Amino acid sequence: MNKKKILLLSLFIFLFLAGTVSLFFAYKVVFSNNISQHHPDYLYIKTGSTYNQVLDLLVEKKVIQNIKTFQWVSKWKKYPQRVKSGRYAIKSTMSNNELVNTLRSGNQAAVDFTFNNIRTKEQFVQRVSQQLEIDSNELLNLLNNSDFLVPYHQTAETVLTLFIPNTYKIWWNTSSDEFIKKMYREYERFWTKDRREKAADINLSPVEISILASIVEEENYRTDEQARIAGVYINRLKKGIPLQADPTVKFALQNFALKRLLYADLEIDSPYNTYKYAGLPPGPVRIPSPTCIDNVLNYEHHNYIFMCAKEDFSGYHNFAVTASQHTANAAKYHHALNTNQIKR
Repeated sequence: MNKKKILLLSLFIFLFLAGTVSLFFAYKVVFSNNISQHHPDYLYIKTGSTYNQVLDLLVEKKVIQNIKTFQWVSKWKKYPQRVKSGRYAIKSTMSNNELVNTLRSGNQAAVDFTFNNIRTKEQFVQRVSQQLEIDSNELLNLLNNSDFLVPYHQTAETVLTLFIPNTYKIWWNTSSDEFIKKMYREYERFWTKDRREKAADINLSPVEISILASIVEEENYRTDEQARIAGVYINRLKKGIPLQADPTVKFALQNFALKRLLYADLEIDSPYNTYKYAGLPPGPVRIPSPTCIDNVLNYEHHNYIFMCAKEDFSGYHNFAVTASQHTANAAKYHHALNTNQIKR
């Protein structure tokens, strides 16, 4: 074999081996695992983030082992021009290719958004902002904007009745107004024809039922007494008797820890003071649970007009038909308060 042929053959072998090595390297860069051992379960990319900010986030959260190979694949797949915000699940087996495909497609993992035991709008927006990207002040402004709430048949006073405690699948980067639209759809789904008909039979709207349920649940979170408590308040509403519900006074005072109300407390001039003003207060004193709403809709039919906390501090109540019976029950409870030196 002459020298020219040997040279050409050597060049061919070199190019073949170089190409094979390059292909192997490219394959490894694209398809080999590049996730760090101590990676987070989710990567949160904020709305408006740039590609460089995503790179900084990947390093800061220790998502990947080699940022250079991720950059190589990102540029090859044009990810720098397709950054999408969201919450992305990070799997330990991911390659650069899988991670880039997930991020650039916006293939998010939904948040299991949940809430309960909420008394005020401030508490609610804080709970939301802890689970979603939503800014608490922005959401609070919408909840206080009665003009914005008109399509949802709510006011700034009643708006918390729009939110039905449950667990909902929601995108982490959902905007404030989209969040409210989502909650309204869930509200409409909850208020079925059957529930609306039961509310109409009580001569109350769904919003009013929720306001009443909020008072009932504050009286006793235990579900086995709620239908009876609801019956007391419905009897008073039908007879035009002020509700005289302690939870509404505590709400007016914004002091939910009070165990004993004084006569001076009952004088507070607030539309939430149901000792001063007849009927339901203008809004809920908490976000009631679906179970409590149903207990109000299926309230117990009885003749009780009065109720007073039991003297054993069990959280349950003594019920009465007459004022004299109620006075006796109240005396037992106040005696227990004095005995245990409970002043507030």
